[in-house]
Amino acid sequence: MNARMINIRRLGIDRIQAGIILSGLYIFFSLTGNIAATKVTYLGDLVMDAGFIYALTFTWRDLIHKQLGQRAAVTTIWLAAAINLLAALYFQLVVLMPAQTDWANAGGQTAWEFLFSLQMRITLASILTALIAELIDTKVYQLWTAGGRDKWPQWTRVFASNSISIPVDSLLFPIIAFAGVVGMEALQQMFWTNIIVKAAITALVFWTIYLVPEKPIYREG
Repeated sequence: MNARMINIRRLGIDRIQAGIILSGLYIFFSLTGNIAATKVTYLGDLVMDAGFIYALTFTWRDLIHKQLGQRAAVTTIWLAAAINLLAALYFQLVVLMPAQTDWANAGGQTAWEFLFSLQMRITLASILTALIAELIDTKVYQLWTAGGRDKWPQWTRVFASNSISIPVDSLLFPIIAFAGVVGMEALQQMFWTNIIVKAAITALVFWTIYLVPEKPIYREG
C-alpha cells in the first residue's frame, strides 16, 4: 500500500495546510459527536448514542500523530476539549436567553432546554473520557512506533492504539453521561454497542493512516 500512498504535495497541499485540515476535522468529529450524542438510539437490539461519528477521532488522532508528531496530537486533544467546553457553555447561555413567544409555544424552548441541559453533561463526560482515552491512544501509538516496530505495517499501530483506547472510551462515556438517565441494562448495551460500532469504524477507515507521509513537521525533542 505504500506504493499507492497519496502524496499531499500532488494535491497542492503543504504541511501547514495538511495540519490545519487534520486538526480541523478532528475537532469537527469531536464536537459533532458530542452534540449528536444527546440522542439515544438503537442498532437492532443494541442501545447506543447517536454520536458514533466521534469514533473517527481515534484513527484521525493517529494521522495527526504521524504527520505532525506527538506534541501536536496532544495539543489537538486539549484544544478539542476546550472548544467542546466553550461551545457547551455558550449553549447554556442561549438556553437562558428569552425565547420569542411563537417559537416557545411551538415547543422550541422546551426542546432546547432538554437537549442542551443534557448536552452539557454529555460534553463534560466526553471531555473527561476523551482526555483519558485519547492520551492513552497517544501513549500506545508512541510506544508501538518506538524501536523496530516503526518498520511494521502502519495499520498495526492504528489497531494497537485503538484496541486500548476504544474499550476505555466505551466504558467511561456511557457511565458518566447517562447514569441515572437510562437503566443499567441500557448502559451495558451502550458499552458493548459502542465497542462494536467503534471497532467497525476503525476497520473501515484504518487505511487512512496511509494518506499522510511519515515526515512530522518537527522532530520530537
